[in-house]
Amino acid sequence: MKPLGRHVLAEIYGCDYESLNDINKVERIMVDAALEAGAEIREVAFHKFSPQGVSGVVVISESHLAIHTWPELGYAAVDVFTCGEKVDPWDACNYLTGLFRAKHLTAKEVKRGILPDILPQEVVNI
Repeated sequence: MKPLGRHVLAEIYGCDYESLNDINKVERIMVDAALEAGAEIREVAFHKFSPQGVSGVVVISESHLAIHTWPELGYAAVDVFTCGEKVDPWDACNYLTGLFRAKHLTAKEVKRGILPDILPQEVVNI
């Protein structure tokens, strides 16, 4: 059975401090990554931490892109979750890696929404 979505979990290392600590830059890169992948943006929310770090999410019609940065470590944790076949999460992930000038990327893809072959009346709430 075909999955409902694809979820890329990315560890992005070796980025420069300024890129990961500038809320406006992080937000712009995340929005541009969603657009680069062909997604339709719905909402954007980002927060700047003190003394450093940015977290944020770009909600797209196809699901979301999320980031949490540790500028002092040159590290960003990124999730790119897309549903359907129109948007490829790897396009967004590769775009982010390039724009943050990462020296290293470790990522894996998880298939989401692989539904069991059962009838709706057989579904049990846990």
